Amino acid sequence: MGWVLDLDGVVWLAHRPIAGSAEAIAAIRRCGHSLAFVTNNSQATVGQVADRLAAIGIDADGDIITSAMAVAELVQPGQRVLAFAGPGVTEALRERGVDIVTDGHVDAVVVGKHVDLSYQGLAAASRAVRSGAQFLATNTDPTYPTPDGLDPGAGALVAAVATAGGRQPDLVAGKPHAAMAGLVRDHVGDSGIVVGDVASTDGLLALSLGFRFALVLSGVTTEADLPVQPAPWHTFADLASVVAAELG
Repeated sequence: MGWVLDLDGVVWLAHRPIAGSAEAIAAIRRCGHSLAFVTNNSQATVGQVADRLAAIGIDADGDIITSAMAVAELVQPGQRVLAFAGPGVTEALRERGVDIVTDGHVDAVVVGKHVDLSYQGLAAASRAVRSGAQFLATNTDPTYPTPDGLDPGAGALVAAVATAGGRQPDLVAGKPHAAMAGLVRDHVGDSGIVVGDVASTDGLLALSLGFRFALVLSGVTTEADLPVQPAPWHTFADLASVVAAELG
């Protein structure tokens, strides 16, 4: 069986571990199950994500799938791509073999979460979209959970480009969309469980894969938000509770 674990709100909050998550992941590994850490957060590089997980006692090398990796699947080697996004996206695009540009002809614009955004970057991205470049979003999550509450997610930046560029994204790469679902299935196989804190991303990803969806209340979704759609297989307090129920 494959385990598909969201990061933000399931394993950690702003890189601070959620109680019991490291021990739960160790239990999954001891059972020999396949495992993927699947995040819509495209800001960090894969190496940075792996290092941050290692710092809280979780070995994730080779098991990380990000929306940056998924969005890179939507462009072709040799294309000229403008990235209004963070280092995770630029890393994935370089590995894909595209030409990352800031001006001139643009084949595609990729928008993802980043914290050092500028008005100039927004203007360049929206101009390229308005001029006909393909408009790609890593994800459209409106918020991002932190210990202090919800911060703006990639969806807020996508909305800004869409407003200034005059149209909505042509394709979205991250959960629950096809590009991410394909990467997940390739990694964990044809059966499993998705553990996440948002039904509209994690739950729909589980539905598209034909996996069970375990909703946890340690991130975005709270008891006050219930019920949600798609309905989860079960609702748990946190990842540790899911693993205890499934593995005993």
